[in-house]
Amino acid sequence: MYKAKAYAASSATSPVAATSIARRDPTEDDVQIEILFCGICHSDLHQVRDEWSGMMPTVYPCVPGHEIVGRVTRVGAAVNKFKPGDLAAVGCMVDSDGTCPECKAGFEQFCPNFVLTYNFPDKHLGGVTYGGYSDSIVVKERFVLRVPGNLDLAGAAPLLCAGITTYSPMRHWGVSKGKKVGVVGLGGLGHMAVKFAHALGAHTVVFTTSASKKDDALRLGADEVVLSKDANEMGKHAGSFDFILDAVAAPHDINAYINLLARDGNITMVGAPAEPLAVGVFGLLFRRRSFSGSIIGGIAETQEMLDFCGKHTITSDVEVIPIQKVNEAYERLAKSDVKYRFSIDMASLKSE
Repeated sequence: MYKAKAYAASSATSPVAATSIARRDPTEDDVQIEILFCGICHSDLHQVRDEWSGMMPTVYPCVPGHEIVGRVTRVGAAVNKFKPGDLAAVGCMVDSDGTCPECKAGFEQFCPNFVLTYNFPDKHLGGVTYGGYSDSIVVKERFVLRVPGNLDLAGAAPLLCAGITTYSPMRHWGVSKGKKVGVVGLGGLGHMAVKFAHALGAHTVVFTTSASKKDDALRLGADEVVLSKDANEMGKHAGSFDFILDAVAAPHDINAYINLLARDGNITMVGAPAEPLAVGVFGLLFRRRSFSGSIIGGIAETQEMLDFCGKHTITSDVEVIPIQKVNEAYERLAKSDVKYRFSIDMASLKSE
């Protein structure tokens, strides 16, 4: 066991502040990583403030961060895919049982015994797992990912959550050349969805409530931008979409988008509104449309996503900050004041 520098929240109302935490020494199948960049996910904000107490209560101290990119410093004797000096990444999970049907099928994200990167029981040291707002982390080789060397590391960090969250449902629903794909909401998730849909060859349409986002949506790869508050613009696209990815976490009329789907079209939620959405079933019935949800992907699919990003030079649009500005970043994130993700330069932790 060794001590690592970190930033942690000590309560739901306290700022995230400098501390030290215990990390385990690498066992035979572990990889130790010096963390270079860690993205800030909106779930970090929810978790730190214990806003998911009914579903996932926060245990303090809480060290957030599940969008981790770094460099391997040590490996266990049984590790054969990584060596010191390699670029490596860790996403939302650090363990699963490996034996259930979901794990065997490559869907570790649905394993009933998965272990999240932070705020989950730590079987090694007791307490809970600590995330990427730290100078290092130790993770089983099976949950460590390779990072293509041509990617900007600060922009690559959010791929470990925002990237795979949008890539996975697109792959599942067959987004490809010749398909018409909609993206609802142009934020941290939505901007990644636009990049992926464009790279996959789909005709990509962004739906937004803000006319000011049109130029940026086109820059990111959209072919068209539709103002969702304009009924005439929406009506022009009725019954024409093969797939729509909805990244909006605020209450909104989901039926307006269901009505845009073609026969056998699908709309998948990756945004998570706090209140239930009212779904008009007749909008689904008459064209055999479907409405579904998706979280992250399994380890193999996440590696596929990273390799795809390497091939197409895709990263997240990020604002790089020092760890000392994380609380300011949280306040801005709550106001959607970032284009489009924050990425923490963990070299700044050395000064603590």
